[in-house]
Amino acid sequence: MPRSRCAILDDYQNVALKAADWSKVSGDLDIKVFNAHLGGEDKVVTALQGFDIVCAMRERTAFPRAVIEKLPALKLLITTGLRNASIDVAAANARGVVVCGTPAVGSPTAAIAIGLMLELTRRIGYENARMKAGVPWQTTIGMDLEGLTLGVLGLGKLGTRTAKIAQAFGMKVIAWSQNLTAEKCKEVGVDYVSKEELFRQADFVTIHVILSQRTRGLVGAKELALMKPSAYIINTSRGPIIEEAALLAALRENKIAGAGLDVFDIEPLPVDHPLRKMDNVVLTPHLGYVAVQNYRAYFGGVVDDIRAFLDGKPVRVIA
Repeated sequence: MPRSRCAILDDYQNVALKAADWSKVSGDLDIKVFNAHLGGEDKVVTALQGFDIVCAMRERTAFPRAVIEKLPALKLLITTGLRNASIDVAAANARGVVVCGTPAVGSPTAAIAIGLMLELTRRIGYENARMKAGVPWQTTIGMDLEGLTLGVLGLGKLGTRTAKIAQAFGMKVIAWSQNLTAEKCKEVGVDYVSKEELFRQADFVTIHVILSQRTRGLVGAKELALMKPSAYIINTSRGPIIEEAALLAALRENKIAGAGLDVFDIEPLPVDHPLRKMDNVVLTPHLGYVAVQNYRAYFGGVVDDIRAFLDGKPVRVIA
């Protein structure tokens, strides 16, 4: 029986084959690991010709209909996690491609959201870099999170976790989203407010809604104009939830104090992007789900998905 060709995409840290026990499937596969982002659709199509199994890391590489239809050998497409908005599942199913997901563990994105808040206020990384560059002593005056107001946009699993951490810091927490209710807020111990009041009152706005047609551009010039000049916005969800042009304008004109961003409209973020040059912005390269425990769950699930598919009994199929 011929061996399947398996591509593992966007393994930036070169850990995919170490994060799980691949012995369950290695005898049936010829595996190629791609450590760098493949690029645009044409490059993806060229690189993946002849692979019947492709393992994608979240939304790093998109699989729209135009790509799927040009990969005739593809039979199994796996995404880490159980949701991936960048895969056209209907197009895959129409061509007989099985799409599967994997488990995930914990809520590592909440820690990144809080970490960005701490860096913007207490400047830990900034001062570390200056000390190692030879600056004699402290140069900044930090702002304590205690007593500040955190506005949570979306009070699901990650929003709730972030709210609870903020409460441990002594912050007041308010929340809003399109489907949120006062009852849900009461369960979490936060105050339910309108969208407008969230942006007016918050010292930090942190985004925890998923990207959809309804949330794309949810935060634009109107919302940013409501924020206090001393307030910050944090985005660890998806870049297009904030209108990028409006955010750049607000930051350039000091309409808000700054931003902490883990996600962007285009990823990887272009090296010449203006966000990379702004002093009032803290950037991280989409670290939200990048945690050892999560990667073990992801790639352990990838191996199990492949084994089940090869045995003719696919699991965690995304319809």
